[in-house]
Amino acid sequence: MQRVLVRVAVIACLFCALRLPLRTQVINVEHGPNAPAQQAKPYVILVSLDGFRYDYAAKYGATTLERLAVEGASAPEGMIPSIPSVTFPNHYSIVTGLYPEHHGIVANHFYDPVRKQNYDYDKLEAVADGSWYGGIPLWVLAEKQGMRSACFFWPSSDAEIDGMRPTFYLHYDGKIPDEQRIEQVIAWLKLPAAQRPHFITLYYSEPDHGGHKFGPDSPQTAEAVRHVDALVGTLLADLKTVHLAVDVIVVSDHGMAAVEGDWIDLDHYADLSQFETDGSLLYPNDESAAGRAYQQLSKASDKFVVYRRADVPAYLHYDSNPRIGDPVVIPTGPYMIRAHATENPEIAQPDVKGEHGYDPRQMKSMRAIFYAVGPDIRPGAEVQPFENVDVYPLIANILGLKIESIDGHLKPLQGILRLRGPLRGGPER
Repeated sequence: MQRVLVRVAVIACLFCALRLPLRTQVINVEHGPNAPAQQAKPYVILVSLDGFRYDYAAKYGATTLERLAVEGASAPEGMIPSIPSVTFPNHYSIVTGLYPEHHGIVANHFYDPVRKQNYDYDKLEAVADGSWYGGIPLWVLAEKQGMRSACFFWPSSDAEIDGMRPTFYLHYDGKIPDEQRIEQVIAWLKLPAAQRPHFITLYYSEPDHGGHKFGPDSPQTAEAVRHVDALVGTLLADLKTVHLAVDVIVVSDHGMAAVEGDWIDLDHYADLSQFETDGSLLYPNDESAAGRAYQQLSKASDKFVVYRRADVPAYLHYDSNPRIGDPVVIPTGPYMIRAHATENPEIAQPDVKGEHGYDPRQMKSMRAIFYAVGPDIRPGAEVQPFENVDVYPLIANILGLKIESIDGHLKPLQGILRLRGPLRGGPER
């Protein structure tokens, strides 16, 4: 009888508290209850505000995040994205602790010369195909160790990765009202302890859309910043009703820069007839084609630098995966680069006013945000700029999850934790 009542409570929280159209209802994967040892663990909500530049909070008066910097921890000079500083690679780096060259999502869209297939973040059949993804996302890590998880969106969260999905997830639908997403998070946290997820993701696509369409310095972007900031405030206020030890970590995937100049078409400088291409990524048919294009591009413009893949600077961590292509073209500023003109080559001006994807160590505007608050976080703690792969061992440590070898390290963030005893999980640098 008790199991029946628990099941009824689960269904009530999933379908009554969440007033969504049928096509966007929560999907429940039956993994069984939280293991007894996991039920006493803390809770972590990982929130992403896509495209929220490191300085937007001060620039546009994001009062909730500014308050979090006092009540919790922050990175005033930003968090450093992985290359390329775009959405899917960085969201996946945050939840795997791996650089894109190691987890395999090397761009929002790319060609795999081994599979001879294209990955496109706009196509559900690719995004939901777990065979594209390496590494162990945090929700998979939790599930494999008997801890339940839930994802209200996160790039890759609707794919079966390493044989596992989160206990609760939804297929992405940007039309779901922002406030309803918070309602669902709260509903999950009000489930009985055996079913209650300890790791939850929550994703918002702003202020990225505003930054692209209107530019990072526009009134529209300022409004989008204040809107998502208010949503974080709503989440924090609503969490007071659940009476649980919940840590909230707010991040973004990248920053934003104002676009300069017209499109740069690489085929104006090099013969790319022997290449597969995807955006600015170049995949040669053979070594001679790669070498020839490298020579043609290497001194073609001061708007970009070009490397043979094996020679890409080590700090970029972008030299070991064939999905990256060869040669590799890196912009030197906020320039729009593509291999070929589109079907309308007469349109020379890009149709966006803001863009990202650039080297965050050369362009500070690419840096992302990091804020954390909760019972495990020291108030007023500040950290120097750190790589986003370090978020993974931080969360694993809070949740007491064991992790294997990754690119991230706990040491840059260890000082924000209240507990200074033995590490619960994650290697030190």
